[in-house]
Amino acid sequence: MKLGRSSYAVVAPIVAYGLLIAALAEGRNSGTEEGLYFAGPVQRASVALGCGVLVAMGVILLGWYGFRLAGAIASIARLFEDCRGRDGGDSSGTFSLLKVTEIDKLCTLVGEHLDVCAKRAAEDKKQIQDLRIHVQLSQKREKNTEAIIYSIRDAVIVSDEYDKLLMANEAAGRLFNFDFKNSQRRPLSELIGRDRSEFADFLSHSRQSRNQATRREIEFSEQGERKTFDCIVSCVYDQDQQVCGGVAVLHDVTREKQIQQMKNDFVSHVSHELKTPLASITAYSEMLADGEANDERTRREFYSIIQNQAQRLNRLIEDILNTSRIESGLIKVNKELVSLTMLIEEQLQMMRSYAEEKNIKLIGQTPIVFDRVYVDRDMMSQVIVNLLSNGVKYTPSGGSVKIETAVDEAASLVRVTVTDTGVGIPEDEMGRIFEKFYRVGANKKQAEGTGLGLNLVKQIVEKVHEGRVFFTSQVGAGSTFGFELPLATRESVEIA
Repeated sequence: MKLGRSSYAVVAPIVAYGLLIAALAEGRNSGTEEGLYFAGPVQRASVALGCGVLVAMGVILLGWYGFRLAGAIASIARLFEDCRGRDGGDSSGTFSLLKVTEIDKLCTLVGEHLDVCAKRAAEDKKQIQDLRIHVQLSQKREKNTEAIIYSIRDAVIVSDEYDKLLMANEAAGRLFNFDFKNSQRRPLSELIGRDRSEFADFLSHSRQSRNQATRREIEFSEQGERKTFDCIVSCVYDQDQQVCGGVAVLHDVTREKQIQQMKNDFVSHVSHELKTPLASITAYSEMLADGEANDERTRREFYSIIQNQAQRLNRLIEDILNTSRIESGLIKVNKELVSLTMLIEEQLQMMRSYAEEKNIKLIGQTPIVFDRVYVDRDMMSQVIVNLLSNGVKYTPSGGSVKIETAVDEAASLVRVTVTDTGVGIPEDEMGRIFEKFYRVGANKKQAEGTGLGLNLVKQIVEKVHEGRVFFTSQVGAGSTFGFELPLATRESVEIA
């Protein structure tokens, strides 16, 4: 009977806890949303509930052992009382009825019983402490997981088996325009919207197909701009390896797509520009080899064409390399104090023969007293040559190209402008005039070019020398291109 009571005290809480878990499992296995909705939160607290049950079991066991100890002590007391009654209240007679062996045996049993109680109490206490630590670790891991998801810059969405939102981060809330912290248990179709239903359908289909990971590029329209996202959806599995939800990560690859397109355009333009001079060089060299140039005059003409095309090819390669070096920050810059007026005069002398061939007048100006700048001489010479050659190329015969320099001492700037009387630039193409390989469509027949000259001017002035490039233009009336650079301080001039 004693064994039955102690067994009941131990087994009863375990049976009750087992029945509770069985009921929850039955609710989940029923397949109904209500069963899952009820079982989900409770099962998430199963560890804490198990800890509480074990604490209660420990208290019951300690109470039961205390009760048995109290019963043993009470038995001893009754034994003393009985002995005292038989001896007429004489306590000395009481001890005469007890044998020393019986007292020793009784003390031994009581001691063993107390040792067992203490040992089991210590074990129960250790188990309770271990369970508390386990619960704390589980809670910490859950918080860490949420913190990681919330800190990811890409949009992250976690859904359950009914395509309802379980978790989302701030990036997902911004992308789909919903409150990511207060939208749990709501259908994704309501949160995402009909205009972006492609993503919701993709997430649902990937979960139902039970694939480990599925990838797709999805395009969204955001504030009038088309954006591309690399979307990866993975299934979430429970302890029975059943799919219980899905996780979607959306990475914005719009910029990568644009860069890839720019690279493709760059390669296409370079290939086209390289083929033109190479074709001329190849053709005229073959005619020379075949003996088609019978007289010295024809041979000299072929030689001149081959030389000009080779120089054009060399300029193109140099422009491409310089542009690439500037953009990557690998170009070597040797800055020194230079007078812009003197530098411009040097380039004017070199360009005069080219202008005279087209019957175009080049106009310079009187040197300015102080217009020194701290620049790379070779790069700035290239800027001036590119602006002057552009003016000459797109100006009809009989026109003029004028270059001027002005100093703004109040702003500590020097300004250079190149004004031509050429064909001008249409207004709808002005926004692209500094793009690599871009040439105004209406002016392509006016002169040959690579479309790199103005881009290189902008790179050298703004990226290397921290200046500013500007232009104005009117179709049929000409254009004005210019740049500004900071003046060198007088202290730096004196040091130089």
